[in-house]
Order: sequence, then C-alpha cells, then structure tokens
Amino acid sequence: MADSLRDRVIAACTAKPGSVEDYPFGDEVAVLKVAGKMFALVTLGPAPGSVSLKCDPDLAVGLRRRYAAITAGYHLNKRHWNTVTLDGSVPEDELLDLIGHSYELVVASLSRAGRDTLNS
Repeated sequence: MADSLRDRVIAACTAKPGSVEDYPFGDEVAVLKVAGKMFALVTLGPAPGSVSLKCDPDLAVGLRRRYAAITAGYHLNKRHWNTVTLDGSVPEDELLDLIGHSYELVVASLSRAGRDTLNS
C-alpha cells in the first residue's frame, strides 16, 4: 500500500501545471518543481517513504499536533516545510490538499510573468 500511495503522491504532484520531476540530490529523492522552485520532495527508498511539502507556518504547527506522521521538514526550513510519512495515517484527501497547498504557495511566490507563463 505504501508504494502505491507514494506513486499517487508523485502522480498528484506531476499533474500540477508546469510541474517538473527532477533528481538534483540523486536517485533516492524525486524533487517536484514549478518554475524551478521546489514544492515537494518524495523519498524513493524503502517503504513507507515520505513527502516534504511547503506549508503555511501556522497550518504546519497545527498539522504536526494533529498527526504523528507529520513532522518539521527534514533537512529543510522547519518553519515553512513539513515532512509527511506515507504510512497511511494521514487521510489521502488531506494529503492531496497539502500537495495543492504547497504548489499554490510556490506559485504565489512567483513573479507575475512566471504565473502568467503557467496559465498560458
């Protein structure tokens, strides 16, 4: 189940407009970017794996309190990133919402021209 959840997470990320899958840190981590900026990092090692997602700092704290599987971003800015262990304990619809939230935060940080390029 964990591998298929990881596959669905990657599929959800790559379905976002302008999303690109990259491997700048080697074969063990898929990095999903939009306009050259990271919005998700998915570990590809042994199950269950994890996904790190950008998150509004206030929301991030609440999520960490609610779910044991959500922790401060591993090797990332702990205020703005969460790491979610893909053990199935976070409901998949909420996980998909968090992917969308991460993507939207990155898109919102782009220049107007960068956002316009995504919409064309």
